Amino acid sequence: MPAIETQSLTRRYGNRRGIERVTLSVPEGSLFGFLGPNGAGKTTTIRVLLGFLRPTSGAATICGLDCWRESAIVKKSVGYVPGDLRLYPWLSGRGALRMVGAARGTDLARQGNALAQMFDLEMNVPVRRMSRGMRQKLGLIMALAPEPRVLILDEPTSALDPIMQDRLREHLRGMARRGHTVFFSSHSLGEVELLCDRIAIVREGQLVVDATLVAIRSKAGRAVTIRWREGAPPPLEPPPSLRLSGREGRTWIGTHDGPPEPLIAWLHGLPVEDITITPPDLETLFRQYYQPGAP
Repeated sequence: MPAIETQSLTRRYGNRRGIERVTLSVPEGSLFGFLGPNGAGKTTTIRVLLGFLRPTSGAATICGLDCWRESAIVKKSVGYVPGDLRLYPWLSGRGALRMVGAARGTDLARQGNALAQMFDLEMNVPVRRMSRGMRQKLGLIMALAPEPRVLILDEPTSALDPIMQDRLREHLRGMARRGHTVFFSSHSLGEVELLCDRIAIVREGQLVVDATLVAIRSKAGRAVTIRWREGAPPPLEPPPSLRLSGREGRTWIGTHDGPPEPLIAWLHGLPVEDITITPPDLETLFRQYYQPGAP
């Protein structure tokens, strides 16, 4: 049974588009990245999953439970950090942890203290005296301490320094190894690429990509620079997999689609002085997906 599943999920705001026919299946124990530019429909999807919004049509389930009709039960299995985290200004870290524990009917002091130590957060400080980064840490502690089956994070690292980002990623990897599911929403490919093994991209409310990083990498082009030996004529045309963007004297510049071995085999025996093949350029590929009208 998937941890999260949607079938033709649609949510509209009157005549305004929210999300349209989004179908997802997130396996249990996975680190799943949900990408898209601002306003693409990521937060609308999350709000439907959490039962804050009712679908216009279609269905959404978490752990086999309907996200709208069984929302109260679903919330017992879910931890959530919103992108616009807001906390009571008078609340301290310890008070926030007691509040979450009371709502869930369990004492979270042990788990919360361990997480506070990991994030280097003083739990007696009230929210009104916390920096944005400290508030972000507290929100993560509140979501992580109950060790939920499903963790939904909306831009969770935006206020964390690089060291804390590394600690969070390592903790999330450990949760996934223990069978917990992480649904990680972001507009940044870089942070999702460091954590997730599968990625979906939503654009203008519609799903445009749902694939593993391995599959996506196989489609991403590699930047190639070939310098031919002086005095030796280069080939008249490149192979079909190599798309040239420039020929400057003895230098070819272009993009190679697919693994590098066929290109290297084609170059064997040709008058090559030097060649550079970079790793797959995922950033460029994802920017293409973000453009209106892209496939």
